[in-house]
Amino acid sequence: MKTTLEISDTLFRQMKVTAAQRGQTMKRFITEALHEKLANGASKQSLASPGWMKYFGTFGKTARMRADTRRIQQVIDREFESVDAEDA
Repeated sequence: MKTTLEISDTLFRQMKVTAAQRGQTMKRFITEALHEKLANGASKQSLASPGWMKYFGTFGKTARMRADTRRIQQVIDREFESVDAEDA
């Protein structure tokens, strides 16, 4: 499937340089990056506690509190993704 992406000039240059250093096409580089993100990032992030939570012991004392915190963090993450998309 063909699609159009809007990314910053800086990110584009970094991607292009990294792909060239690896001897990959940009298409291959992006495909691998997306596979890796989906395989590692998405599944682990939804199960893991947010990084900031380690500084606040009272937020994670019970399983219910940890589950609530994960749900809240997911909402925050989704909102920031939409804000980031608007800024691009």
